[in-house]
Amino acid sequence: MIDFLSDEVRRDPFPLYDRVRRAAPVVYDPRADAWMLFGYEGVRRALNDPGAFSSDPETAGRSRPEWLVFFDPPRHTRLRALLASAFTPRSTAALEPRIRTLAGALLDRSAGRGEMDLAADFAVPLPLLVIAEMLGAPVADRARFRQWSDTILDLGHTLPGGEAAEAASRAYRAATAEMHDYIARLAEDRRRAPADDLLTRMVHAEVEGERLTPAEILGVFQLLLVAGHETTTNLVGNAVLSFVEHPDQLARVRAAPSLLPSAVEEVLRFRSPVQWMFRFTRCAVEVDGATIPPGKMVLPVVGAANRDPARFERPDRFDVGRDPNPHVAFGHGIHFCLGAPLARLEARVALEELLARTGEIARAEDAPWEPRRALHVHGPARLPIRFEPATRAAVPA
Repeated sequence: MIDFLSDEVRRDPFPLYDRVRRAAPVVYDPRADAWMLFGYEGVRRALNDPGAFSSDPETAGRSRPEWLVFFDPPRHTRLRALLASAFTPRSTAALEPRIRTLAGALLDRSAGRGEMDLAADFAVPLPLLVIAEMLGAPVADRARFRQWSDTILDLGHTLPGGEAAEAASRAYRAATAEMHDYIARLAEDRRRAPADDLLTRMVHAEVEGERLTPAEILGVFQLLLVAGHETTTNLVGNAVLSFVEHPDQLARVRAAPSLLPSAVEEVLRFRSPVQWMFRFTRCAVEVDGATIPPGKMVLPVVGAANRDPARFERPDRFDVGRDPNPHVAFGHGIHFCLGAPLARLEARVALEELLARTGEIARAEDAPWEPRRALHVHGPARLPIRFEPATRAAVPA
């Protein structure tokens, strides 16, 4: 069997994706009883055809977390409508000054030294700080948030089964109990004393006379921890990796800062922070010549789709000016990531502040970088870097 889970492959899965895609764009893995899709059109269809591909694991007889991404309409439609007001373009844009302040404060701690661990010192804490402030939770709780996020992400280890799967499930159940009590206390505080934060909006939001249940509020919190933290953390880390490996492209961004939003999109395509998503067949479905039986788990491999030469010209070239760039890093269709504008904003601001404080950037270690713990994400757990401190003003937004 093909080993997609080794550290070596997880650092650079793209040559393997290419070989598999050319041989057979649809692959069945008996270890996980899952079908993997590697072609752009197949992945896009799985993400965009809820009639054939359910998001609900119960379709395949599996347990389901109470998360928006695992709901089908009409429940998905109702819950997404309740949350949409918190992620409007206007409300997201209003966060930029605070994100910039938080990013600058984190970077100022190490900018004068000329070295730091980009992950531990910057890419990990920044989105945790943003999430805590969005929720209205004490910033001091961000260490607890990170622990919970890591525990949730370890659920990826349940895919191959065995003892690791059992341990990950036990840890998740224990963490969920802790999160339930934590969110219940915060929610009760917001009922008594509303504030200008996401938790207050969740507690008081209504659509057609319905409010979020306690289980749904907990599910949103868990999903926000994973999607809001892990995606942005890996997006920033992957951007710096890509810039270090392609200094000509970093030079383009420094010479023309207006390219930075396009560069963020290219990082999303080139090193997708989430490598695969989950779907479950409602019926027998034919994809790229293969027939997937009903009630099966399907893994649309977005990291492979975003390097498919049938859709992207020179897909293995990192090009910060790539246009068009129809990647599916945030999904597609009704489940397109609600928090995508926030992740893009955080990454752009984080990189603007980083580039404003640094000259030349290089990795500080020759050893291969360590992948993050979750099996379905892509990014460095540690990324020591060296850089020339800069004194010029911030890169303009």
